[in-house]
Amino acid sequence: MLRNVAAHLELDIAGRTSMVLSLAVAQGAALASERLDISLDGVTLTPGELVDRHGSRLHQLISDKGRMTIDYAAEVTGQSLPASADDLDTIIYLRPSRYCESDTLLPTASSEFRGLSGLELLTAVSSWVHDRLYYVPGSSRVTDGAVGTLLARQGVCRDYAHLVIALLRAIDVPARMAAVYAPGLSPMDFHAVAEAFIDGQWHVVDATGLAPRQSLLRISTGRDAADIAFLTNHWANLTLLDLQVLAIVDELPSDDFQQQVQLR
Repeated sequence: MLRNVAAHLELDIAGRTSMVLSLAVAQGAALASERLDISLDGVTLTPGELVDRHGSRLHQLISDKGRMTIDYAAEVTGQSLPASADDLDTIIYLRPSRYCESDTLLPTASSEFRGLSGLELLTAVSSWVHDRLYYVPGSSRVTDGAVGTLLARQGVCRDYAHLVIALLRAIDVPARMAAVYAPGLSPMDFHAVAEAFIDGQWHVVDATGLAPRQSLLRISTGRDAADIAFLTNHWANLTLLDLQVLAIVDELPSDDFQQQVQLR
């Protein structure tokens, strides 16, 4: 499988600011080529790179006021090894988090999914969320969590993932969130999916059904959207003027939602 991904950002930065970017494909991908170009008013900037415990690659820099352009591109051949888990994962990803209020949704999850396990459970949760939400771009706020999404009955990919994660954690299934490049997604953008730890492995759960899970390419991993933002800044304000995302694969696979899929 050959996948090509790219992202282009243009920012208006109001003053000296500290920035963290999460655009690069996660560590472990079979990279044939990769580049990250950052410039401020035409002057090249070189970020530092940090790698977290899940292989998420964060690029950190301090910028002065001005117009910033960011271009990232990568070609990935084949697929990486499936993600592993350790004892810490099974603790962290069972806890409620800012956007995934699993404690509040415990009665709902227990009532709807009692007695289910394994693939049957993942399929049931994915279908339940898909059938109860409408995908409406721009419908949710950055502060909305899983409970708000369920009440509003609408959202975007991050909202679908938050609700899936909260329901799974509520019934003692470790679940987390991944930001991905998603060949086949329309309109093209960064995409967010859930991962559930079942039978000793992490499996993708995407209740939106908007892109085949087999071609997804991991960018970052965390508890919820707070951990996987493509851009974080402190000190000064900035305005996102333009965002373009590209993700293509040599042959777009057909997804069978009755099958378990691991993010690779």
